[in-house]
Amino acid sequence: MTARDPSKPATEPTPEGEQMLIPGVRPVTTRDRLELAFAAPMRPRAPQKPLDIGLFDEAKRNQLDLF
Repeated sequence: MTARDPSKPATEPTPEGEQMLIPGVRPVTTRDRLELAFAAPMRPRAPQKPLDIGLFDEAKRNQLDLF
């Protein structure tokens, strides 16, 4: 294993080709991407139906003649 030359900037391979890294910044790993995805809030797989019953029914709440 050879030591990296400090005069040359660090690089990483990407689909577009070899890219330079800013000093002090490490490349984003697959682990980093997975941790970010798991920390994100869950999203529904299908559009949700409105809950228009009882306390949550907006149309019934707007009635003026309750009594």
